[in-house]
Amino acid sequence: MTAVSHAQQPKKIYIEYSGFTVRDSLKGENITTFVRSDQGQIHIVHEGIDMWCDKALYYQNEDFIEAYSNVRMKQGDTINMSSDYAEYSGITQLAIAAGKVILTEPQSTLTTDTLYFDRTKQQAYYNSKGKVVRDSSGTITSQIGRYYMNESKYRFLKDVILVNPEYTLETNQLDFYSETGHAFMYGPSTITGDVSKVYSERGFYDTNNDFGYFIKNSKIDYDNLQIEGDSLYFDRNRSFASADNNITVTDTVNKTIIRGHHGEVFRAKDSLFITKRALAITVQENDSLYIHADTLMVTGKPEHRITRAFYNAKMYKSDMSGKADSIHADHKSGLTQLINLKRFNTGDAFSIARKPLIWNLGNQMSGDSIHLISNVEKEELDSLKVFNNAFLISKDTLGDGFNQIKGQRLIGLFKNNELYNVDIIKNAEIIFYSRDDKDTLIGINKSKSGSINLQFDGPYKVITLLNQVDGEIYPESQFPKNARKFRGFDWRGDEQPKSVDDLFSEDPPLNLPIIKGLDPYVEDEEFVDEALLKRIEKAGEKDKDEINKAGRQLPKPTKKRDSTQQILKPLVKKGN
Repeated sequence: MTAVSHAQQPKKIYIEYSGFTVRDSLKGENITTFVRSDQGQIHIVHEGIDMWCDKALYYQNEDFIEAYSNVRMKQGDTINMSSDYAEYSGITQLAIAAGKVILTEPQSTLTTDTLYFDRTKQQAYYNSKGKVVRDSSGTITSQIGRYYMNESKYRFLKDVILVNPEYTLETNQLDFYSETGHAFMYGPSTITGDVSKVYSERGFYDTNNDFGYFIKNSKIDYDNLQIEGDSLYFDRNRSFASADNNITVTDTVNKTIIRGHHGEVFRAKDSLFITKRALAITVQENDSLYIHADTLMVTGKPEHRITRAFYNAKMYKSDMSGKADSIHADHKSGLTQLINLKRFNTGDAFSIARKPLIWNLGNQMSGDSIHLISNVEKEELDSLKVFNNAFLISKDTLGDGFNQIKGQRLIGLFKNNELYNVDIIKNAEIIFYSRDDKDTLIGINKSKSGSINLQFDGPYKVITLLNQVDGEIYPESQFPKNARKFRGFDWRGDEQPKSVDDLFSEDPPLNLPIIKGLDPYVEDEEFVDEALLKRIEKAGEKDKDEINKAGRQLPKPTKKRDSTQQILKPLVKKGN
């Protein structure tokens, strides 16, 4: 297709086949009526455009055609238009079609009630609702639409709906490229499918390959999972979504919120993972649980989610915190495991530092692995288990010593989320600073027994040694300082997270990528721009009637412009 050159004076309309010619003196000498014959329709030619109709009125002075009944218009090998009525000015090269208008181009078909076609700009426009059908993309309807022929681009405005067998896209502005199937959304937009819903206020969607990219106030709803972020990617074919920068994933079934700065969701596999300051929040009525790690992974159906935290994992509640190489939380059973990976059990200093830890009420508990069991219905902690090399440490209330209990296993019980009973089982040992009711140090108790029971009564601990007790209380002066710590002693109170912010204290600096985004929106000029208005004004110089036919049916501008209003004035002529 070729636009008309501005450098040459346009030729006048030529009647290739006129059928029957009728002249009516009442209409004027310069007006000719053509009516089709049995041999065929009237055929009109002008500057690369062909028009056929059953009846035509040709205004010779104004070089203006009115075409009636079975109107067809063709430009090159790509643009075809049909309608009940059309009018065309050879001076302005503006065609106006009305009544069952159908415009086809290689990739799509446009239907509307009234269509304006500016051949100079190679643009078509409607403002009385239209529909575009494209086989691979679906059907698009809008109140206002504009087609840019040289770019194979549509711009749809107001009440835009794209209906595809797999989804429905709704927005107020959509730029659609018919050759590639690329769609650009502006303003509040939704893409709703059977199992997903995307919302965005600035986005791109490839209707041929079913993937999209969204960058403003965007979110994706997957059943009971909602993903938000500064930048979202969505692939319908793979049931996959990813997000970058300021991500929030909300699990409404399990009351879990996961945050971070890079995440990927595999809906078909019921899994997601998040990195870069990843934080999982299990929302509870009284006290939420926070888990942070380098990487968080959530798997399983909504009714049985499992959260895994990898590498330098930490957890925090208002009355409890923990640290481990990794954390495994089963939301259905209420079991949370703090795990020390075998590759760190080499006996060096680093492996000791990586042992799982729990802090509660001033007590530090450690072991090869730790299990926390919660009552899911009550949203309360039920019990605690430390497996192998259990070690409980707390600072002496007044001195600089440490109370210590160690053994093979540790079992703790909770009431109202507070630890009230601890049992150390098998090969239990204790170093304890005994004080009277005035906090005067009586001595240091170092003992061994089969098991030890520890009960918390307010600020005091009631310690009971059970089975094969062997030990005594030593005056402080007679207890060597080098014997006041058990082998394997590792007080790490300075690592205890005491707030949500403390969970990130050991993280490296966060450098977020810059979101490139999409090209900025460029607002178009009005379809009836100043160049067209000047051509209409030129046509009016040859139109001796009261109304300039070339400008009598112009669409109203979508916004007011002073210059437009001024040029519009001469379109309607008043008698002297």
